[in-house]
Parts: sequence; C-alpha cells; structure tokens
Amino acid sequence: MQLTLIKPDDWHLHLRDGDAMASVLPHSTKRFKRAIIMPNLKHPVTTVNMARAYRTRILAALPAGMDFEPLMTLYLTEDTPVQEIAHARGSGIIHGIKLYPAGVTTHSQAGVRRIEQIYPLLEAMQKHDLVLEVHGEVVDAQVDVFDRERVFVEKVLAPLHERYPALKLVLEHITTQTAVRFVCSAGPAVAATITPHHLLYNRNALFAGGLRPHYYCLPVLKRERDRQALIEAATSGDPKFFLGTDSAPHPKGAKESACGCAGIFSAHAAIELYAEAFEARHALDKLEAFASRNGAVFYGLQTNSETITLVQEDWQVPAEYPLGDNTVVPLRAGQIVHWQLIGT
Repeated sequence: MQLTLIKPDDWHLHLRDGDAMASVLPHSTKRFKRAIIMPNLKHPVTTVNMARAYRTRILAALPAGMDFEPLMTLYLTEDTPVQEIAHARGSGIIHGIKLYPAGVTTHSQAGVRRIEQIYPLLEAMQKHDLVLEVHGEVVDAQVDVFDRERVFVEKVLAPLHERYPALKLVLEHITTQTAVRFVCSAGPAVAATITPHHLLYNRNALFAGGLRPHYYCLPVLKRERDRQALIEAATSGDPKFFLGTDSAPHPKGAKESACGCAGIFSAHAAIELYAEAFEARHALDKLEAFASRNGAVFYGLQTNSETITLVQEDWQVPAEYPLGDNTVVPLRAGQIVHWQLIGT
C-alpha cells in the first residue's frame, strides 16, 4: 500500500543548536516542509534579534538542496517588554510565543512563575494576533506528576481562555482526556498538538521489563484511557487538532543517567509513526488533514504544494543516530516501523 500526502508541517520541534542541530535537522527536512522551532536553548531565545540569528544558523545547516522553512518563536518571560510583541508581529519570522511554567521541563528555568505577571503581554498578543504556545503543566510538588496537565488546564488555562477569549492558543503535546475535552469545548481560538509517542504508547512503556529512560518525556505518558482519547481526537477530523512531534534529542548519556533528561527523539520516523497510529484506527483518510492542513490554517499560512509518499513496508530503526559528538537513541530503537518514506 502507498499513501501520498501533502508534505506535512511539524508544529512543535526541538532542533537544539550547533553540531547537534546539524545532525538532527535532515530527519525533519525529509518529512516536513515547515516547523515551529522551540526557543528553549541553553540561552533562551527571548528577542526577535535572537530568533533571527537562530533562524540564520538553522538555514545555514540545511542539507544541500533541501527546502525547509523554520517558523520561529520567542520564549516568554515575566521580563519580556510589551513592545517586543509588536516587534515580533512585524518581524515576518515570528509565528508564536512559548509559555513555559518556570522549571517545568528542559531549559525552562527562565519561564513564568506568576501568570498574572504576563497579563499585559497576553493582551498585546491578543491585539497583534500572535499565537501563544503553552506547555500545559503546573509546577507543584504537591500535585502528582500524572495530574499536572489536568490541574493546569482546570486551574490556569480555562480561566486564562475566559479572560482572553480571542487569544490564539495552542495547548502543546496534550496527553489527557481533560485536555481533549477542554480543546473541544473552548472557542475557535484554541487548538492542540499531539505527538506520535503519546498516540502510540501509554505509561506502561516507561516500565516494560525495567525502567525505560528513552520513553521519559514531559508531559509524561499517561493512562490507556488518555491515549485512546488522543487517538479519537487526532483521527476525528476536528481541525483543532494537528501534528506536533515534540521531537527532543538528548545525548544518550544524558538520558541513561541517575537524573535523565525528559524528551523523546522521533524526527527520524515521525510521519511514519503517525501513519501507524492512524492505520490502527482505520483512519488513514484523516491523516492528511491532521498532518498537512489543520496547523497551517490555524497559523494563517497556506498549505504546502509538495507531496510525500509513504509505503507500507517494514524497516528497522537503528539503535542510535549521530548527535554532534554524541549519539541519540531514537524512538523505537532497534525495533520495526511499519511505514517507510520513499523518494528522498
């Protein structure tokens, strides 16, 4: 069986920087025409000028002959000047601004601690029609790690949407029934991305025969009923849901350590893994909208004109891929993926 799709976009991608970025970038450019680039580098991308410089580095690292557009974002802090929002809107390169609760994930220490401190920034974003991209978890030791998304949605995001109903908002890498229900019931300004790993795995994968650090991500994998809710949302045809891999490479040693990093590298087989998830639901006819149309419409961009073709053919994922001077262990390392990208 072959499946031809409008070339997809990835609406949530971590590329890192320097040699590591050069190593992982070709995986995404083969599969995606555009990608929303996350700004949580070691030195967060907090200004338009920093984003412009990062974009230049990405373009310089592109494989020869590869046409790929990085869609840049800014890292929101409590100290972000309000005028930077207008600057971002007028830049032509900034497509969203990322809200990390401080300490919630990799390189998020400079994020937001008090949501009320950024109200003027959110008002400016609503005015200038800039998308707020949200990592939706509370940072609270009293809240169970498996409940942090649910509590964030109920205690932070729902009131925020009520306060700024016209603010375009993407709840990224959703993992729970609660998040699906919120997105479905919210106004047209609210959407969500879903990763391949949250569609394919539940939290049992973390503990299958022992502790599996390469299945550790934030938000963590959830219960099977949550995974089923994500599959239903992704394959429903609802334009509020679209593809965002959250592919996040870390060196093998940083994952396999006493305090391993959160993040799953999936760029090497992202669209193929989505095809698996949709095929299992007998919904391959819904994949193109999810992967290639819905996100572009939400972000106000044209859909792509190029296509990619997948063939239903098994291949074995390598145990590791290069990551600068290190290696990264990919999702499904050493195992079989049942769809393969051809013609690249």
